[in-house]
Amino acid sequence: MGDEMKKQFIIINGTMASGKTTISRLLNKRLENSVWLDGDWCWSINPFVVNEENKAMVEDNIKHLLGNFMRNNSIKYVIFSWVLHTDALMDKVRDWVKDFEFDEYRITLTCSEDVLRERILSRSSKDEKSLQEKDEQAAASIKKQSLYSMMSTTKLDNSQSTEEEILDKILNIIK
Repeated sequence: MGDEMKKQFIIINGTMASGKTTISRLLNKRLENSVWLDGDWCWSINPFVVNEENKAMVEDNIKHLLGNFMRNNSIKYVIFSWVLHTDALMDKVRDWVKDFEFDEYRITLTCSEDVLRERILSRSSKDEKSLQEKDEQAAASIKKQSLYSMMSTTKLDNSQSTEEEILDKILNIIK
């Protein structure tokens, strides 16, 4: 790669309300020469419709953005956060950037069922979801947590850790 620096590709995953956005935002602020992409940004479609055409478009957009970040010589750290619940999905993301040289870090944020439910129920939402809808989201998110425990990732439980403590743990992993 000549004078170019080796990229550090940091994938942060976890269920809804596991802290991905908060920790990724803080990590991006802390690391110089970094960029952060939240996969959900590519799903900001109104109305939100999950179909094959939209999934293909979202994946293509993410692949394109990650490729541009990897190509940019001024960027050392590429942070990508998304709800990736299987190793196969993580491998798919890695394959999108396989032509670049990088160190990869796969970090799963977890929390207890009680903390997860509390976070989802206390969230304010633009569309003012009903308590019943939030409760259904919490139940679905809790159910998916078991998938994350089976993944080949570094697990960080943030149920009782501060954002700074989690951030410090990630920084120790990648440095």
